[in-house]
Amino acid sequence: MTDNSKTVVALLAGLAAGAALGILFAPESGEETVDKLSKSLKDLKDRVLDKAHQEIANLTRTSDELADKASESFSSVKEEVKGKIDSLKEDANDNLTDYVAQA
Repeated sequence: MTDNSKTVVALLAGLAAGAALGILFAPESGEETVDKLSKSLKDLKDRVLDKAHQEIANLTRTSDELADKASESFSSVKEEVKGKIDSLKEDANDNLTDYVAQA
């Protein structure tokens, strides 16, 4: 979790705690207090779920980017190794041809 994410979660938790305390100490009936508290908790849940979905999307995007970069790097290294092997084969064939010609 990034520092910004932690800050947002802490802020939301603080807001929820403040709202809950404000509702609990408000001079209203128990039913009204429960309704307000329920609504506040539902709103908090919705905000937390939205933030979680955003973070999951960010993580998915980042992992996809990393996988693409790793694949590109692997392909590049594979081609480089293949080129070196082909070069070594050619050198070996040239050396063999020279050796046979000298014999």
